[in-house]
Amino acid sequence: MLLNMRGRHVALSVLAVRRACHLSRSAHTSPQTLEYKPIKKVMVANRGEIAIRVFRACTELGIRTVAVYSEQDTGQMHRQKADEAYLIGKGLPPVAAYLHIPDIIKVAKENDVDAIHPGYGFLSERADFAQACTDAGVRFIGPAPEVVQKMGDKVEARAIAIRAGVPVVPGSDAPISSLQEVQEFCNTYGFPIIFKAAYGGGGRGMRVVREYEELEENYQRAYSEALAAFGNGALFVEKFIEKPRHIEVQILGDKYGNVIHLYERDCSIQRRHQKVVEIAPATQLDPHLRDRLTADSVNLAKQVGYENAGTVEFLVDKHGKHYFIEVNSRLQVEHTVTEEITDVDLVHAQLHVCEGRSLPELGLKQDKIRINGFAIQCRVTTEDPTRGFQPDTGRLEVFRSGEGMGIRLDSASAFQGAVISPHYDSLLVKVIASGKDLPTAAAKMSRALAEFRVRGVKTNIPFLQNVLSNDQFLYGTVDTQFIDENPDLFNMKPVQNRAQKLLHYLGHVLVNGPTTPIPVNAKPSPVDPVVPAVPLGDPPTGFREVLLRDGPEGFARAVRAHQGLLLMDTTFRDAHQSLLATRVRTHDLKKIAPFVAHNFSNLFSMENWGGATFDVAMRFLCECPWKRLQELRSLIPNVPFQMLLRGANAVGYTNYPDNAVYKSNKENILLQKPEKNGMDIFRVFDSLNYLPNMLLGMEAAGSAGGVVEAAISYTGDVSDPTRQKYTLDYYLKLAEELVKAGTHILCIKDMAGLLKPEASRLLVGALRDRFPDMPIHVHTHDTAGAGVAAMLACAEAGVDIVDVAVDPMAGMTSQPSMGALVACTKGTKYNTGISLEKVFDYSEYWEVTRGLYAPFDCTATMKSGNADIYENEIPGGQYTNLHFQAHSMGLGHKFKEVKKAYVEANKLLGDLIKVTPSSKIVGDLAQFMVQNSLTRAEVEERADELSFPLSVVEFLQGHIGIPHGGFPEPLRSKVELERGKTLHIKALALGDLSKAGQREVFFELNGQLRSVLVKDTVAMKEMHFHPKALKDVRGQVGAPMPGKVVEVKVKQGQTVEKGQPLCVLSAMKMETVVNSPLSGTVAKVYVNVDSSLEGDDLILEIAE
Repeated sequence: MLLNMRGRHVALSVLAVRRACHLSRSAHTSPQTLEYKPIKKVMVANRGEIAIRVFRACTELGIRTVAVYSEQDTGQMHRQKADEAYLIGKGLPPVAAYLHIPDIIKVAKENDVDAIHPGYGFLSERADFAQACTDAGVRFIGPAPEVVQKMGDKVEARAIAIRAGVPVVPGSDAPISSLQEVQEFCNTYGFPIIFKAAYGGGGRGMRVVREYEELEENYQRAYSEALAAFGNGALFVEKFIEKPRHIEVQILGDKYGNVIHLYERDCSIQRRHQKVVEIAPATQLDPHLRDRLTADSVNLAKQVGYENAGTVEFLVDKHGKHYFIEVNSRLQVEHTVTEEITDVDLVHAQLHVCEGRSLPELGLKQDKIRINGFAIQCRVTTEDPTRGFQPDTGRLEVFRSGEGMGIRLDSASAFQGAVISPHYDSLLVKVIASGKDLPTAAAKMSRALAEFRVRGVKTNIPFLQNVLSNDQFLYGTVDTQFIDENPDLFNMKPVQNRAQKLLHYLGHVLVNGPTTPIPVNAKPSPVDPVVPAVPLGDPPTGFREVLLRDGPEGFARAVRAHQGLLLMDTTFRDAHQSLLATRVRTHDLKKIAPFVAHNFSNLFSMENWGGATFDVAMRFLCECPWKRLQELRSLIPNVPFQMLLRGANAVGYTNYPDNAVYKSNKENILLQKPEKNGMDIFRVFDSLNYLPNMLLGMEAAGSAGGVVEAAISYTGDVSDPTRQKYTLDYYLKLAEELVKAGTHILCIKDMAGLLKPEASRLLVGALRDRFPDMPIHVHTHDTAGAGVAAMLACAEAGVDIVDVAVDPMAGMTSQPSMGALVACTKGTKYNTGISLEKVFDYSEYWEVTRGLYAPFDCTATMKSGNADIYENEIPGGQYTNLHFQAHSMGLGHKFKEVKKAYVEANKLLGDLIKVTPSSKIVGDLAQFMVQNSLTRAEVEERADELSFPLSVVEFLQGHIGIPHGGFPEPLRSKVELERGKTLHIKALALGDLSKAGQREVFFELNGQLRSVLVKDTVAMKEMHFHPKALKDVRGQVGAPMPGKVVEVKVKQGQTVEKGQPLCVLSAMKMETVVNSPLSGTVAKVYVNVDSSLEGDDLILEIAE
């Protein structure tokens, strides 16, 4: 699929130009911008909502963005929001991927990243990461590495605070390294104490200990948490202050020594030391205390030359004394509330400061920063409050958010279909509400949370609603014990979730109930086929004895020296693939096999294996294809077995590694084994006649001892001088390459049955003249009904072998009739040597056997062949499949349209040779065009914005080889996916039939659930719908728009004049009067007051 990014890039370019002009002007007006260096591309070394927050700021400033993601985050939204996205930490655990500095730096360097934003968590407070960025010549959007080191190490930050005169809580002077040190601290200061991670925050590694007996266990748990979260388990310990308020101050510094604060936030509502609700500014905070908090924060920042955004955190006890606890040298999760009350975009400021601009230049002066109202942030998480806030995981089956005035949402994984994994933080979405005061902001927040609908995982929304309605929260002050001391917060109203329970029930029926029946009523015949008499004893010798005795080269010479026309019987494979969807069981093949061995020993070969054999045998028949081969070989030891090999595709539909192709062929060819179960002849072909792919298959088959039959896939018409792409000269040159490569037999593979008698004479005659000693074999399909005539013409031109099928399994999209070829050559020099009477016996068996497979028979929907294949060039097997699929989807009446689209699709793709898998590519594009009502011209014009089938995209990317004449341009250039963009698409399910006769079809696109409504044409025939007004029927009046009938102004039998009002419709508070289009008498009224109508629904009929 293809995303149209051109418009976005143009917009970004315009933003970048405007920004550069503005900054250029600024550089001439301020001497402090001498170090200014604009940022052109930013990577965010993080995930989730913070990554998206930074991307949005960059886009607003005209800066290109780069995302990184772990293997587990392939479907995450942050990957899609960036201009480019790259995998990091391949093979690493989920968190470790985002901590892998070498990978991150490598991606940055390889993709010309100017600066890296660390977000929060992960590497955001790692001095070694900041230093690695600097060493790599990539700017770190944050403080200098040495400042990160000082501030990130909470023990060192504590020492700096003491030197700056900022009060601190009693604690260890350095990271503790043993339990003994902790015990000594407790002996001095007593309990309670608290462990904190030295190199990170967010509550990880934080444990409160109240008794000596709990000390060792909590020490181990804190160390383990810190190590897992930050890559370093270092801890420090301090005295735990009971019931404090947690107040933090936002600071911002530049490269020139300027530092300002943006006031405080109250983060006291916490659970397990992780913030749940944040408020800015803090309520009922003494102004003098606010001044001391902000002044201490600025002084501390200036003490270390702090640059960029950061947060200084304090505890305030019940006496109003404040204690420094740590500096977070990064952007905080709750930075949003500060932005809302100060109207300062902190991420913009971070980027500008990193570029070298000063705070005054940005208009950020302390006397200009003002508080405007209140803001609340609620962290909506996938946690179950009733179970101790236990994280919940799973798929978001339903997600609907709250919106409206005063509401801001910062999210990443909050969408229907998103998978909440256990690997990362449980944060689902940050909801920020703003108002003139705290109660106003709380009311907006409560309303927004009430609008949320989240199904599939548990959330803390009911708990948050209880917090927001708590009087202490609204009108008093809260401390860090607020949640623990208010058990009523956990009295939550249960969610009924009725709709989703019903969906689960329906989904169960969908998955485990009956499947959609095939569109035929045919039943298997009750009559069992009778096997013709088979003589006792061993069957006569055949060509396989020649092969075993003389090898592939001697076998080829014997074939060429043979007098008469040789036949290959496709009944055991291609015939029933074309007519019966490859459904014939080994049981029915084994029953007739001895007859074939005794009566058709002079067959050149029997085709009994191919790609569809594997697929159907294992998926539908529950049989082993290798066992089939073994059993048939024991019953037919005298006739060579033949199979198809799609060059580098082997027996599959995609390109495989060379060693896989080699191994597959060597295992299938067991000529030298005593069991003699293996394949004898390999027909090697490539759907594009792409020589490198064919040479791989030929070499693999030849090196394993098999007969190599290199096939030229035929298309076009060599007898038509106006067809200039696939000319006689083209085929001769290709044949020459195959002969040079060492093929034993040369084959013409006419999958669509396009060989007309005259073309047969020209092509076979030219090949015979060029290669007099090379056996030539022709394969065709009889879709147009001219197969027998074409094969007779081939025989006259010097062909050695032609493919046929037994009469009841011949014709239409299968091969020409065996009986017809045997009869037509009897008594001539092309005599096949096969008894016509035995063909009749063979046919009688298969005529009855075919009846056993009536539900799969193509004649259920297709009654004859069609000469239109000379125009559309659809291969025989594909013709059958497309016809059946069209009827299955209720589109049998559109099959002509599908065939025309196939022609146009083939032209769009450059006129391909159409053999599996290239035929599938053309078919996929044709159906895509029909489904979307696209013409060839529209596809070419809109190629850069259409979401093409994957097979088409991969073809244009060269996955199956290079077509003759090259790829179609400019289509190929337009369809190629953009750098750093990969789309992952998966079909999920079909919904139930709606009242409108539609089914919702669900897909997963890059992890995001998408759905489309599709009309069920079969079901709609049985449903009652409001009739539509036919535009070509004069007097039928239809609804001009969807709406409800407010008033009907006429009655049946009433005479009306042209332009007279007939009825009034209402939609979206707008009323529309429907007037009569002509004069006449109202014949029938189809609506009543309050009728709900869709566009073009019939209102009434007027007779003139």
